[in-house]
Amino acid sequence: MQSRPTNTVLVWDLPTRITHWLLALSFLGAYVTSGEDDWQTVHFMLGYTMLGLAAFRIIWGLMGSRYARFGDFVAGPAKALSYLRSLHSSQPQHYVGHNPAGGLAILALLGLIILTGASGFMHYKELAGEWMEELHQVLGNVLLTVVIIHILAVIASSRLHKENLARAMVTGYKQGEQKDAITAASKALGIVILLAVLGFWASYYTQEANAPKHHDAKQQHDDD
Repeated sequence: MQSRPTNTVLVWDLPTRITHWLLALSFLGAYVTSGEDDWQTVHFMLGYTMLGLAAFRIIWGLMGSRYARFGDFVAGPAKALSYLRSLHSSQPQHYVGHNPAGGLAILALLGLIILTGASGFMHYKELAGEWMEELHQVLGNVLLTVVIIHILAVIASSRLHKENLARAMVTGYKQGEQKDAITAASKALGIVILLAVLGFWASYYTQEANAPKHHDAKQQHDDD
């Protein structure tokens, strides 16, 4: 924590930014296509994408750049409450990377993404009863709720700190001193992640489009 600086420095590396926005896009698409039989292929594709991106984000949280690491922003409930209380003061606490409350939100989002994706996979593969489908829907709605809270918190923090946090996750730059800047944006890895996801989408959609529609038979059986 430190007083609010006036300079902007590179804080978010490209893999972190690419993963963030791909997760956001994938969740939006998966939620919109849930329950739509004609869009099942897209729904499953985006679900797998979210699981893969969440797995990468966990790995990157252990070995990524300074502010991408869990060790930088996972501080526990006490510091999160302290940060939230400071928002009501004339000098709210400012963090170059994620604040402690945002750090807990990230953990919750990653956990919910994994649970939602896993329950969807188990239902898709018929590894459990119909209750798994209901659990998948509940988890999806809980995830949506946390996402909405996260967005509102970003808007509120942006206003309080007079800093566009959403834009920072696009450009990679935030308020900070030069000593706070990360040394590399890891652009090559970020591009690899983007190309890998786009390649997966193309391959998965093409393969599923040409595959026998075994779920049509399952749907007919369920309707009967």
